[in-house]
Amino acid sequence: MSNKNKNKDGFVYSTNPNFSLTPALSEGEGADTLSPQKQNLRVELDKKNRAGKSVTLISGFVGSEDDLESLGKLLKTKCGVGGSAKDGEILLQGDFRKKVGEILLKEGYRVRVI
Repeated sequence: MSNKNKNKDGFVYSTNPNFSLTPALSEGEGADTLSPQKQNLRVELDKKNRAGKSVTLISGFVGSEDDLESLGKLLKTKCGVGGSAKDGEILLQGDFRKKVGEILLKEGYRVRVI
């Protein structure tokens, strides 16, 4: 199917004469980042849909995507592993729950290791 026929914004039709199409903000965009003392982060081990590989999952981050990326980069360099940071979650390859918990506590975050 051709890309020109796909409706990417989900808008089909409106009978409202005052309707205006404005882009909606997603959760990460435009959101103010909470201070580390107000963040409640969860650190857990996850193996679902990863072909038996284990990853450390850090969830519960409230803030912009740029701040999430910078926190993800800090954790990846301190642990010396690969990973990703998107959709309010940080994934680190391997089991680093204890180390990540200690690093986040030093940075001032409130952490719950599961």
